[in-house]
Amino acid sequence: MGGERQHYYGKHGTPQKFDPTFKGPIYNRGCTDIICCVALLLAIVGYVAVGIIAWTHGDPRKVIYPTDSRGEFCGQKGTKNENKSFLFYFNIVKCASPLVLLEFQCPTPQICVKKCPDRYLTFLNARASSNIEYYKQFCVPGFQNNKGIAEVLRDGDCPAVLTPSKPLAQRCFPAIHAHKGVLMVGNETTYEDGHGRRKNITDLVEGAKKANGILEARQLAMRIFEDYTVSWHWIIIGLVIAMGMSLLFVILLRFLAGIMVWVMIVMVILVLGYGIFHCYMEYARLRGEAGSDVSFMDLGFQTDFRVYLHLRQTWMTFMIILSILEVIIILLLIFLRKRILIAIALIKEASRAVGCVMCSMLYPLVTFLLLCLCIAYWASTAIFLSTSNEAIYKIFNDTVCPVAGKTCNPETFSSSNESHLCPSARCQFAFYGGESGYHRALLGLQIFNAFMFFWLANFVLALGQVTLAGAFASYYWALGEPDNMPAFPLFSAFGRALRYHTGSLAFGALILAIVQIIRVMLEYLDQRLKAAQNKFAKFLMTCLKCCFWCLEKFIKFLNRNAYIMIAIYGTNFCTSAKNAFFLLMRNIIRVAVLDKVTDFLFLLGKLLVVGSVGILAFFFFTHRIRIVQDTAPPLNYYWVPILTVIVGSYLIAHGFFSVYGMCVDTLFLCFLEDLERNDGSAERPYFMSPTLKKLLNKTNKKPVES
Repeated sequence: MGGERQHYYGKHGTPQKFDPTFKGPIYNRGCTDIICCVALLLAIVGYVAVGIIAWTHGDPRKVIYPTDSRGEFCGQKGTKNENKSFLFYFNIVKCASPLVLLEFQCPTPQICVKKCPDRYLTFLNARASSNIEYYKQFCVPGFQNNKGIAEVLRDGDCPAVLTPSKPLAQRCFPAIHAHKGVLMVGNETTYEDGHGRRKNITDLVEGAKKANGILEARQLAMRIFEDYTVSWHWIIIGLVIAMGMSLLFVILLRFLAGIMVWVMIVMVILVLGYGIFHCYMEYARLRGEAGSDVSFMDLGFQTDFRVYLHLRQTWMTFMIILSILEVIIILLLIFLRKRILIAIALIKEASRAVGCVMCSMLYPLVTFLLLCLCIAYWASTAIFLSTSNEAIYKIFNDTVCPVAGKTCNPETFSSSNESHLCPSARCQFAFYGGESGYHRALLGLQIFNAFMFFWLANFVLALGQVTLAGAFASYYWALGEPDNMPAFPLFSAFGRALRYHTGSLAFGALILAIVQIIRVMLEYLDQRLKAAQNKFAKFLMTCLKCCFWCLEKFIKFLNRNAYIMIAIYGTNFCTSAKNAFFLLMRNIIRVAVLDKVTDFLFLLGKLLVVGSVGILAFFFFTHRIRIVQDTAPPLNYYWVPILTVIVGSYLIAHGFFSVYGMCVDTLFLCFLEDLERNDGSAERPYFMSPTLKKLLNKTNKKPVES
C-alpha cells in the first residue's frame, strides 16, 4: 500500500511538506519572472508608440463623415462643405456595378449638398423652367450653366435626373415605398433617364437594391433606438433591482447558506415550471386560430419578431427547451444530492471569508474600469490606424477605356494624356490607401494592437484573481480568526501582486493572449475560406478551431489555480502552475465533484436573479402589471428592453458571484494543501473550519499535558 502511494505521488508530484513557520501567504518573497515583466513594460511602451503614430497619421473623420468625389468631407466644420452634410450620388443606378465590390466606391460623381432632393425633376425640365437655381445645388461646385445640355451631361457637371431622396448615414438614397402594390419613388412610378427616355421605377430599384436593404435595416434600427429612448430609465431600474437581488443573495448566503441554496434550487425549478405552464397555455390558446399553424420555414425571417409569438410552433419550441432543462436539473439534483451538502459547507466558509473581507465585493468595479480603459485604448487605436491611409484617386469611365482603374491626380487630370485618351473619363476619389512603408505595415500594426489588447485584458483579469486569492487565503490560514489576518488583506494582496509578481501575471496573460490571437486568425481565415468547396480544408479548419478552443479553456483553468498558488507561496508562474496541476491531479475526484458542483450552484444563483428580473420585465413591458401608477411606455418591440435587462442582469450577477467563485476556489486549494501538510496532531493541526472537519471526519488532537 505504501509503495502504491509513493508511486502515485511520484506520478503526480510531491505533496507539500510540513513547515512549522507557514501561517498563510508568505510575506518574505522576491520578484518572479522578471524577464516577462520587462517584456510587458517594453510592449506597453511600444503600444503607446503605436498609438501616438496612429493618432498622428489617422483621421477619424473618414469614418464619421462621408467623402465626395474629390476626397473632401461633408459636414466637417472648418471646411467649405461645413454646411453641406449629405452626400448626393449623380446616378444611384451605377452603384449596382460590380466595380463597387472591387473599388468600394460608386462609379458616379458624388458631391456634398445641404439637403437631399425632395422632388422629381430632370435637367432638361429644369433648364426650360425656373427650377434651374434649385437644380444647380446638385451640380458640381462652380457650375455656371453656360454649356449646352449635351455638354453638361457629357462632362458630368449635373445629374440627368433628381429623385425624391431621404438621408441615411448622411447619404441620399431614393425614397422608395410601395403604394397599392406598386413601387414608387416619391409620387412617381417611372423616371426619365439622361436621354429623355421614360423607364419603369423598378429599374431604379434594381440599381439601388443595396440601399433598399439598408433602408429596411435602418427602419429596424430606428425602431430599436426609439424603444431605448422611451424605456432607458426603466431598464436602469431593472438593472438596479438585479444588483440589489445579487447583493441580497450574497448577504443571505453568509447567514443562511444551506437554506438559500435549497431555496434557490426550488425557485429555479419553479421558474422553469411556470415557464413550461405559460408556454402550454399560450400553445393551447392559439389552437384553432387562423394562421397559427404556419411553420417557421413557411413564414421565413420577419423583422417584426412579434409575429412569431402568434405561431403555435414557437410556444411548442419554448416548452420543449424548458422541459429538457427542467429534467436535466432534477436528475442532477438526484444524483449529486450528497455532494451538494459538501458544496454548501464550502459556500458557508466562503460566506464567512467574504464577510471578513467585505471590500472584495467592490473589487470587480476596479477590474471593470481597467478593462474599459483597455477597450477604449484598443478601439481608438484601431480607428486611427484604419483611417491612416491617404486619399487615392482613380480613373472612372462608363465605357471601355485603356486607362480606367489607374491612379490619377484630380488637380492635373484635365491636362493629362489620360483625359485625352478617354474624354469622358473622370478622376475621382476611390478609397483610402497608400504605398509607403507605413501603409504597408498597417495590417501588422492592427494585429499588434489586437494582441496587446488581449495581453493587457488578461493581465487585468489575472491581477484581480491574484488579489482576491491572496485576501481569501489569508482568511483560511488564520484559523478563521479575523485578528490573525492583516489589517487590510485585499490591499496587501494587491500590493504584493504588483510589487513581486507582475512578471508572473504577464507570463500567464501572454500564453493566453497567444492562443486567443491564433483563434482570431483562424476565425478570419474561416470567413475568407467559407466559399471554398474543399471539404478537407473545412474539416481541418473546424478541428483547429475546436482544439484551440479547448486549449484556451484549459489554460484559463490552469492559470486561475496557478495564480492562487502564486498568491500563497510567491513562486514563479511555471512552478505555481506545476504545483497547482499536480495538487489537483492528486485530488481529481474532489476537483471533479466539489468544484464543479459549486460552479453549478453559482450558475443556479445567476439563473434565479436573471429569471426573476426577466419575468418581472416581461410582465411590466407587456403591460400585464403596473408599478404604482406608472405603466410601461408604448414600444415597437417589447423584447428590446427585456433582452437588455436580462443581459445586464446576468453581467451584474456574474460580477458578484465571480468574487464568491474565486473565494471557493482559493479555499478549496488551501483545504487540499491543509490535508496534505497536516495530520490533526498537536504539532500539525488542521486549519480548516469545524464544519469541514466534521464532514470529513477529521479532528485536531489536543496537546498532551505533561
